[in-house]
Amino acid sequence: MTEREPTLAGWGNLPVPGHELLSEDLCAITRGAVLSRGLGRSYGDSSLPPPSQREVVGTRLADRILAWDPETGVLRAEAGFSLWEFNRLFLRRGRFISATPGTQFVSLGGMVAADVHGKGHHWYGGFGAHLRALRLRVADGSIIDCGPAHEPELFWATVGGMGLTGHILEVECQTQAIPSPWIHSQSQRIDDIDQFIDVLKSSSHEWPFSVGWIDCLSRGKRMGRGILDRGRWATAEETGGKPLPVTRRLMVPFDFPSWVLGRFTVKAFNTLVYWKHFQRAREGLRHPDAFFYPLDAILHWNRIYGRRGFTQYQCVLPDSAGKGSARRFLELLTSRGGASFLCVIKDAGAQGQGMLSFLRPGISIALDIPVRDNTQQLVDTLNELVIAEGGRIYLAKDAFTRPEHYAAMDPRLPEFQAVRERWDPAHSIRSAQSVRVFGDPP
Repeated sequence: MTEREPTLAGWGNLPVPGHELLSEDLCAITRGAVLSRGLGRSYGDSSLPPPSQREVVGTRLADRILAWDPETGVLRAEAGFSLWEFNRLFLRRGRFISATPGTQFVSLGGMVAADVHGKGHHWYGGFGAHLRALRLRVADGSIIDCGPAHEPELFWATVGGMGLTGHILEVECQTQAIPSPWIHSQSQRIDDIDQFIDVLKSSSHEWPFSVGWIDCLSRGKRMGRGILDRGRWATAEETGGKPLPVTRRLMVPFDFPSWVLGRFTVKAFNTLVYWKHFQRAREGLRHPDAFFYPLDAILHWNRIYGRRGFTQYQCVLPDSAGKGSARRFLELLTSRGGASFLCVIKDAGAQGQGMLSFLRPGISIALDIPVRDNTQQLVDTLNELVIAEGGRIYLAKDAFTRPEHYAAMDPRLPEFQAVRERWDPAHSIRSAQSVRVFGDPP
């Protein structure tokens, strides 16, 4: 009986042949390696090996804290140190990383490579705004320390550079002081997408964190109806000293059949979620896990999309396109049969300094798309609209964007490629995504 070749996949469960090389010593195992990856939570192929390679470095065993200053909140750790571990150790001690993404099961190295953002981007920016220094192994084997004042081009190409400028070995970042580990939140049921954008934008000056779930299948007057969540850190007086419990988690034990997430089941789910918020507005204390990382409560939730997997399409529609851009996006999505039970909208603040950092002032829309025979055509169609609106997509989520579409979205790409050429002219550090999108050698 022939032994099956091992495979690697991102969170979208779209596998390629490959396996991870694991060690606590990143300095040793990254020498000559084609790519590093953290906990595998990028959705597409950005952390997967190119077709000619089978082995990538896994960083998750290199997870030590190297330095911690409790007075200033400056943390230095190995690239495999996870956000979950940081929250476990420091959240109840009054520290948080405000550029937190939608899952805490990510490594610091992955947070740098994707320049992750979260519900507070309009206040806190992406993770790159909180970075102080990086240590990298670059393509020629050298180990380089870089930061905003030392080798700044390499530093800012690495922030959001999808791991293509070098292997991230160590990360130094600034954390933020918080008055308590609880969130004071306010949620509101909203009737349509135009009202949603108005309330989302008007909330940005008062609420440091905001996120919306929207029903992306309803049409007409109800198009884009949904629930807007806003939050800030609760004061010690508001919590009354209430201890923060440990979150209990469920698990999806197997891949669901593909029919489970059809258009009718998704439409029923969306209707249920919308009307479950039967009060127009709610306010009170929320556990930070429930507010920042709701899907983390269900381990392996990506299995609900079945064996064919899924992709997440995330784009930013800039303010310059006008608030009608969100409605135009949803109209196109529904007309092409896009069905997603998870459609998230966020306020986007100033563009980060990372050369390929994703967000810019506007709104971010993210939706999960089960992989079907027409997925490539759907992504092409959405990309064409995003290009027309002056927006761009998030590489950390992408598995289908064509190279000509990405080049049309991001005029910063030549600058990034020029820096990469200086440090790695042979493109020896590359990924399945960089082969697909940037034309790297397979």
